[in-house]
Amino acid sequence: MPDTEIILAVDAVHATYNHAITALHGVSFKIRRGEILALLGANGAGKTTTLKAVSNLLPAERGQINAGTIRFDGTDVSRRKPGDLVRAGLVQVLEGRHCFKSLSVEDNLVAGGIGRSGRRGEISADLERIYAFFPRLKEKRRTLSGLTSGGEQQMTAIGRALMSRPRLLVLDEPSMGLAPLIVQDIFRTLRKLNRETGLSILVAEQNSAITLRYADQATVLENGVSVLSGTAVDLRQREDIRALYLGQQPSPAAKPTHLDAVA
Repeated sequence: MPDTEIILAVDAVHATYNHAITALHGVSFKIRRGEILALLGANGAGKTTTLKAVSNLLPAERGQINAGTIRFDGTDVSRRKPGDLVRAGLVQVLEGRHCFKSLSVEDNLVAGGIGRSGRRGEISADLERIYAFFPRLKEKRRTLSGLTSGGEQQMTAIGRALMSRPRLLVLDEPSMGLAPLIVQDIFRTLRKLNRETGLSILVAEQNSAITLRYADQATVLENGVSVLSGTAVDLRQREDIRALYLGQQPSPAAKPTHLDAVA
């Protein structure tokens, strides 16, 4: 019997590009409903490839899953088109703050509602909900997105995704290129969304320090393999994690741990 509390299950996934370049060779993790899971790892660890596999976006980049399974709400994602997954509630915010820069902030948000075929009344109600979580966007709603700050563009991209009414929100490096205070504000808002609406969140980040403060669970990737999983609290307290991923020096008494040996 499948565990109905699991909204996303990634099981021993192997993936390549052009049937030649190995990107993933053993990635596994699960997200329970209402949970925030952090996917951690250095640049090149396989985080972005994993997220694209989750949303079935790999084929568009000549990528393919060679082994393993990814199930969203019990359904194999490889059997569904990316657009169908969005309408089913799996919505991704890609790396790089992809906004329609020639459109206003509000038009960007409305595009998210139109994408799920929302009615005018539903879209208006959802806009007010997004503005309640991101007051800055309401102030900038008539401004062209291309003229807003990096932080405002990231908020717009997240807000547009939320307009699709996701059940699982997938975020790729939301902190990239942003000032620390803006990053903290975005993560606080994500946590508030999670607490108040039950939204499940998968977030891939190099900024492990702040991500582990707001996540419930975490999985560490290294060279395309899941090498460690646990609660965010436990991983934040581990000396080896702090040294390798948080940039902190381990105490002299701490014994070194080789992550590749940890399943």
